[in-house]
Amino acid sequence: MEYQQDNFTGKGIKVAIVDSGIRVDDPRLADAKIEGWNIRFGATGHALLGADFHDEAGHGTEVAAAIHRMAPDAELLAVKIMDGRLRTSADLMAAGLETASRHGAQVINLSLGTPNMGKALLLRDCCALAVDSGSMVLAAAHPKGDRAYPADLPEAIGVSSHPDCAFEKFFYFSSDNFPRSKFGALSDKYLAYGYAVPKPGATKKIWRGSGIATAYMAGRLACLCEAQPESDIETLETMLRELAQTPSSGSSFE
Repeated sequence: MEYQQDNFTGKGIKVAIVDSGIRVDDPRLADAKIEGWNIRFGATGHALLGADFHDEAGHGTEVAAAIHRMAPDAELLAVKIMDGRLRTSADLMAAGLETASRHGAQVINLSLGTPNMGKALLLRDCCALAVDSGSMVLAAAHPKGDRAYPADLPEAIGVSSHPDCAFEKFFYFSSDNFPRSKFGALSDKYLAYGYAVPKPGATKKIWRGSGIATAYMAGRLACLCEAQPESDIETLETMLRELAQTPSSGSSFE
């Protein structure tokens, strides 16, 4: 990413991917530095860490590839909380956030969320603990604009997407210009590229939407962390907003 006329690659920054794991043999990640674990709950309800973080579904690998594209020198930390059918829970999301922050991730990518308001307080506590430890949490917004957590929590950076949003641009919808009464849950969120068009005849599943947009934003943020190593979280988020474009009611995202 270019910042102040210099190019940054996320060198020295650790990005946690709380998702379905990562396939380390994916050719797009051939030169990536990857470590990780899986998390499951034991019979007593305690979170247990395991060494296997192989991605059975492919979603976490796509997220990792998007981050690696933006920040090729960032270290990737896989925190596997989903099975091959992409099933998980808010409790596992919370455990994943805590695990990522405890292991030194400056950026935590959560390309999923829950509409369950009953779990919002749990996720908010974990996001707050992550922020207190020096991590920045990016979370995918609901694809239909409904409430989703942790994207709609003040301790997290929510990211949405639009099929016409160009890869090179990203936008920030400030609540000052876009009140919730008019734009709902889109206010106080970033709008970024999150769509890919499969090649004719391709059979590979293409992941689209806010989850991939969140990954691209996480890569951008990793580069910004490299560019401004002495800046605190509040300053980094302010810089990210300054880099974003502020859309108007007549904006085109092309």
